[in-house]
Amino acid sequence: MNQFSRSELLLGAEAMEKLNKARVAVFGIGGVGGYVVEALVRCGITRFDLIDDDKVCLTNINRQIIATRKTIGRYKVEVMRDRILEINPKADVVMHQCFFTKEKADQFDFSEYDYVVDAIDTVSGKIELVLRSQEKNVPIISCMGAGNKLDPTRFEVADIYKTSVCPLAKVMRKELAARGVKELKVVYSKEPAMKPQEGSESSCKYNCICPPGTDRKCTDRRQIPGSVSFVPSVAGLIIAGEVIKDIAGM
Repeated sequence: MNQFSRSELLLGAEAMEKLNKARVAVFGIGGVGGYVVEALVRCGITRFDLIDDDKVCLTNINRQIIATRKTIGRYKVEVMRDRILEINPKADVVMHQCFFTKEKADQFDFSEYDYVVDAIDTVSGKIELVLRSQEKNVPIISCMGAGNKLDPTRFEVADIYKTSVCPLAKVMRKELAARGVKELKVVYSKEPAMKPQEGSESSCKYNCICPPGTDRKCTDRRQIPGSVSFVPSVAGLIIAGEVIKDIAGM
């Protein structure tokens, strides 16, 4: 008996061996990406690359699995690494404490990955991840907009060119088509986005608590999206399920 025995009852020994050997890169360890990693390590993935430059903030506690009062102020990749090793001490975790951009893409050897998860929120970064992954024939799944939504049942898995409603998906369709990208597996929601109550006195847009020197402070952002615990987490778990099934060959 081992800690993955319940998974093996469904997936089989051969699939578990594939998961054990796979190396997965998760770009963005936030509300979506954190739950992706959580599900992957609990399902037998042992080799991770974690990419994020952010620190845990008080306002992350409402939706991010790594955010607690004890982890506030720590880098997310470090907190996620520690959590992975608490679940599986044999895991191999590589941390990249950086904000992924086109300019930094050469720092990553995409040919080393068996799967790439895009859980970042910048269009330019998402496009670069797709181009780099597909150039090396590495499977990638990309998360579209999960903010300003309240209905987790509206998420779907589809090719980017079969998406609708989601504004981020619309932009991605246009940009990827212009670059000759033929397909991309995504998780997206058909729920129309709600308008956040920007006048709220508790909004970190006006009451940013990020420490001095923090890049991309809340006060610099055009809009702070609203979010809850049960929406980005569902998107993350759906993504993890797709990764597991694809790697296991199911």
